[in-house]
Amino acid sequence: MTLAGPSPSTIMKAYRGKLHLSIITLVLCSFAFVALFYTERVSPLSTNSILKLKSCSKKSATKKSSDKTAEESVHNSLLDDRFDFDPEECNVVHGKWAFNRSIKPLYTDRSCPYLDRQFCCVKNGRRDSDYRHWEWQPDDCTLPRFNPEIALKKLRGKRLLFVGDSLQRGQWQSFVCMVESIIPEDKKSMKRGRALSVFTAKEYDVTIEFYWAPFLVESNSDVHIIGDPKQRILRVDSIAKHAQHWEGRDILVFNTYVWWMSGLKIKSLWGSFANGEEGYEELDTTVAYKIGLKTWANWVDSTVNPNKTRVFFTTMSPTHTRSADWGKMEGLRCYNETKPVMKKKHWGTGSNKQMMSVVASIVEKMKVPVTFVNITQISEYRIDAHTSVYTETGGKLLTDEQKADPLHHADCIHWCLPGVPDTWNQIFLAHL
Repeated sequence: MTLAGPSPSTIMKAYRGKLHLSIITLVLCSFAFVALFYTERVSPLSTNSILKLKSCSKKSATKKSSDKTAEESVHNSLLDDRFDFDPEECNVVHGKWAFNRSIKPLYTDRSCPYLDRQFCCVKNGRRDSDYRHWEWQPDDCTLPRFNPEIALKKLRGKRLLFVGDSLQRGQWQSFVCMVESIIPEDKKSMKRGRALSVFTAKEYDVTIEFYWAPFLVESNSDVHIIGDPKQRILRVDSIAKHAQHWEGRDILVFNTYVWWMSGLKIKSLWGSFANGEEGYEELDTTVAYKIGLKTWANWVDSTVNPNKTRVFFTTMSPTHTRSADWGKMEGLRCYNETKPVMKKKHWGTGSNKQMMSVVASIVEKMKVPVTFVNITQISEYRIDAHTSVYTETGGKLLTDEQKADPLHHADCIHWCLPGVPDTWNQIFLAHL
């Protein structure tokens, strides 16, 4: 006797029921793949990135909590399709600043004992605090929060050295302040020097150091910055005096910020200096910069062992001294600004693309790999976060009279701490 099997319609119903969820997942993954394939922000696509896109890992592997339905999970994944941070895939330059009151800085200018008064805006009288609660969100990926314990574990047994000018000193102090609070008092120390300062986390066998070299190469502004740019003289092919203090480090972070922005010409010396400082020649600033940066690159290539030492270069920090750049024709530089610029790809006159291209052209020819900490575009938006009139000059806090004249006294170069340099270190740590 022939047994009657299930009808075709019954089979199709069961088939559809079993594959319904799979089809949804497949469609979602396909849309994600197509969207990411054609976006300009993930380019070029490496073999690894293609594999990750094929797996659609973020959406299919998302664990659903017991109190969320499958529909809620799909809805949330569609709202935020950014992938986990991967330095080879994600360009942090493209994104936005999002205000988040729940974000609390890891320190304040009162809780961290290692901050220079120059950066302590709240302590110096700044009353608004919103500038401390903006979070940088890249378009394509999720930038990990700065975790002090993870930072110290990554650095265990290592020596980290920041080299540069006062802006680099601000980044160094930001990094120290973000990790020091989790270290017991008897397990940490700070030794400040004129050129070299060293913070030590004894339990982790870590040092986080700063070396003052505002031009990287030698200059007559090495000890005290000469205020008049026309009086500064650079020895563009001489770096040994500084560089001897950089050897033996595991991680080097360099910068060359606004001290290069010394007008169209800069006095430069090279060779034997037989004529002393009178033998200088005035060079175009970009030409002098190129010679000086080649001197630095030659030192890195000839001295650094890339198997033992990683080299980073933090890009140019923008200045905000011209309020017309962001549409305020009657503004007083960055004074009284309380919100970032929201216009995408805003670019003001305080960043010099020509100077930045010099860095790129030299680094790409170096033998030792150099990782850029690209902070220029993200910082361009932050007209609200400079020290402005809440700072010091010549070692003294601004007087009430000076504060009342922001056009001449507002500092729109340096940054309040906590503040924007914390995000620079967040990006730096993500690349470590």
